[in-house]
Amino acid sequence: MFCNRAGPRARETLKPATVVSGGMTDWTDSIVGDRMTVDREFNDRVQSSEFSSQEWGLIMTATELDIEHADDPERARIVADTEKLPQIMPELENVRSQMSQMGGASGNDTGSSGGGIVDSLKGALGLGGGGGVDQDRVDAAEELTQAYADALQSHLESKNKWDQVRIAYRE
Repeated sequence: MFCNRAGPRARETLKPATVVSGGMTDWTDSIVGDRMTVDREFNDRVQSSEFSSQEWGLIMTATELDIEHADDPERARIVADTEKLPQIMPELENVRSQMSQMGGASGNDTGSSGGGIVDSLKGALGLGGGGGVDQDRVDAAEELTQAYADALQSHLESKNKWDQVRIAYRE
């Protein structure tokens, strides 16, 4: 966040690539509108995946987008940093369980046993009988997040914004 002392109109004079607070996350601030467009376009892909939209929201919250090889225009690409995904998988199972209990599971249900709220809580605390993270679901989430990153980069390239974003990432 930044403090805007000049009133609401002063904010409009900032160019999208303007860095307000330094750091590598600022490049994503300059493409919020592009991400919203890609989110809408990517929704069909999410709907046909094994994840519900609520689960996808959690997955994207745990995913950071980075630019690999930002100094090389030929090799630079957006990558999904998914190292935090295993940490949120129990919460994904809670979401799935709650949706099943309400009768509204969406996405392709992978046969979760849905043993109720107590089992959901046990799973979230790592006390469930499953013995850990479902690696197949982690892999599916990683594949989908990278597909999203690829779609975002394609969108930026089609709008002639990719070089600007890549340069902003380096700064």
